[in-house]
Amino acid sequence: MAPAAKVTGFRREGNDWFYNATLPSDITVVVDGVNFHLHKFPLVSRCGRISNIIEESEESTDGNFITTFEDFPGGSETFLVIIKFCYGGRVEFTARNIVMVYCAADYLEMTDEHGEDNLLSKSEGFFHNNVLKNWKDCLLALQSCEPVISRADKLQIVSRCLNAVSVMVCTDPSLFGWPMLMYGSLQSPGGSILWNGINTGAKIQSTMESDWWYEDISYLSVHLFERLIHTMEGKGIKPENLAGAIMHYCRKYLPGLGRWQGGQSGKPRTVASFSMTPAAVDQKVLLESVTKLLPEKKGTLFCRFLLGLLRVALILGVNHTCQDSLERRIGVQLDQATLDGLLIPCYSDSDTLYNTDCVERMIHHFMSSESRLTSLSPSSFDLETSPSSGPLKRVAKLVDGYIAEVASDVNLKPNKMRLLAEALPESSRSLHDGLYRALDIYLKDLYDPDEAEFCLGKEKGNESAMDDSLADRNTLGFLRKIRNSYATLLTFGSCPLMLVLMHLKMKGCHSELFFKCCSLSSCS
Repeated sequence: MAPAAKVTGFRREGNDWFYNATLPSDITVVVDGVNFHLHKFPLVSRCGRISNIIEESEESTDGNFITTFEDFPGGSETFLVIIKFCYGGRVEFTARNIVMVYCAADYLEMTDEHGEDNLLSKSEGFFHNNVLKNWKDCLLALQSCEPVISRADKLQIVSRCLNAVSVMVCTDPSLFGWPMLMYGSLQSPGGSILWNGINTGAKIQSTMESDWWYEDISYLSVHLFERLIHTMEGKGIKPENLAGAIMHYCRKYLPGLGRWQGGQSGKPRTVASFSMTPAAVDQKVLLESVTKLLPEKKGTLFCRFLLGLLRVALILGVNHTCQDSLERRIGVQLDQATLDGLLIPCYSDSDTLYNTDCVERMIHHFMSSESRLTSLSPSSFDLETSPSSGPLKRVAKLVDGYIAEVASDVNLKPNKMRLLAEALPESSRSLHDGLYRALDIYLKDLYDPDEAEFCLGKEKGNESAMDDSLADRNTLGFLRKIRNSYATLLTFGSCPLMLVLMHLKMKGCHSELFFKCCSLSSCS
């Protein structure tokens, strides 16, 4: 039976909610530890789940019936909205509560079979007619799906929101072609508003930039953001715009990334003009997720962004797949990189200052991509005729500059210097001056200048330490002999670093004098 007394509403006493009626409560529903003392009839007449629970219960219906709802969508606050509706109250739908109310109505099986114009159909009507047609409301609803993602997926709330957002992004003329829906009006290829298919001549005033939606969607969680990007990709949104959205999202939640991104200032654009709570993001999960989303894009700014991502990835210790993907993406466009971008500190327990292993792998990725493009082995590049000669020259210059920068690290092993220099084919360098400069820096930092006299056989004052045939020669003549002994290696194109390795074995030849003798001008 329904309560006979006049309804005056609900009241709360501590952890208990009561309905103001003269009839005592005959059912108690527990949600998130909160007790709701209610009456069976208004609940059974609207909620199929409660009706089935009572029918299947072996307990006597004469006493107070108690049931507990675990993992109720929206918790006790949403359940209070539900029971007010069951008692004849009106539900105030908003973009912030629609998903929880919708899911709660589905949880309680509040279909029209259990009451005309029941809450489930009301929720669907508001969602379809209001939320999906409004940019702001759609994003708010999408953000609120996270706590009830499984049920929201079942009801296709998430997929419909993602599709709606993607379509609304597509209405920007710079992102998508005609026909397009612009706030309810079709637009012709010339930009005129169409009414019933007739060109009205009126022009749509569009001052939107292609990134107007970046900031708004950045409030979504990593999982929903990833799904939205996939949906947008399916709708045909340009890869460069998707890349821009991903870059904006990463800069928002990876603070360490901003310091490596020049020219990224200014207030973020947004059209929603509403307050959303930024997503709680696990930076490691973010990096490992967005790396899969990034399009195969090339360019100086994008390469710099990838290098910034790699720095953060190494700090966070992402999985091998993520790190390898970033290194490969950077490697195939290494000619777009800058020297400061390549100077990645070594964040492990290594004694070296810079992560040379990472750079070496990127060089190999570059060479692999160039080999596929030219169908030639790395040793057979012709810099005069190969279409990849420009990128290869730029990378050679970049690598020589990199070696010069890391050469001052006293913990850098000679073998690592050799590997870096030999990672590129000899034909990539028309001149070796940059490499010689790098090696000269390395040798000067490797050996104390006071040891220079060692090459003259004067170590610790021992004038006769060297062979007599060499002791009476001056230093310059001695070094010239070393140069002449290995001039053939340069003539036949062997790596110039071999000459230096021989020099290192000669027990301390002074590097500055040595390189004066071994400069290209001297060897010509």
